[in-house]
Amino acid sequence: MTRTPLLELAGVQRTYDERTVLHPVDFVLRPGESVALMGPNGSGKSTLLRMAVGRDRPSAGTVAFDGSPLYEDDPRVRARIAVVAEGPSFYPDLSVRQHLELVAVAHGAGARAPALVDAALDATRLTDRAGLRPSALSSGQAQQLLLAASLVRPRDLLVLDEPEQRLDPEARTRLTEHIRREQRRGVAVVFATHHAELALGAADRVLVLADGRLVADGPPEQVLREAAR
Repeated sequence: MTRTPLLELAGVQRTYDERTVLHPVDFVLRPGESVALMGPNGSGKSTLLRMAVGRDRPSAGTVAFDGSPLYEDDPRVRARIAVVAEGPSFYPDLSVRQHLELVAVAHGAGARAPALVDAALDATRLTDRAGLRPSALSSGQAQQLLLAASLVRPRDLLVLDEPEQRLDPEARTRLTEHIRREQRRGVAVVFATHHAELALGAADRVLVLADGRLVADGPPEQVLREAAR
């Protein structure tokens, strides 16, 4: 049986002034599905992700989440969508653990917050860094902290913008495993990446953008094989 779409972009386009950075795109994501967005820098991947979570509004077309129009101030964004975006932003005076506890409590974790934080620290290999401030982390550890922050909040949709940045090979392997675990929980995942190995290991489908246009959509092996020709 075909699953009902969780996220649906229909004819979505984005124009700034007179420059079109994303031409009309149709995109559907279902619960438990993982989709990778690939393409060169400037191809429109981040623009598409921002509109998918309501952080930017399309110049044309519609974005629907669970069957209803999606906007940034929609309560469902906070309750059901977790985003790991480019550019770390942390509370500088809080320790890693305190930062995660604050995120968890702010998203309604209540008494479950300590257990959620412990699990997130373990999953991202940050347990021994829990007492440090974010400024003391390496760039790879800071990227892991961004991922950990998504793990302590509720989510039906997980959106990752180039999550492999600054990660070493072992951490990228764990990232692949993490995305697959999210899928098994029924979470839909969409991520932008330049890393073919991550797309092959963690995605059910690959969408390729070039100059703001969707130029390929299909199984990872097929799309990447054709792109290499």
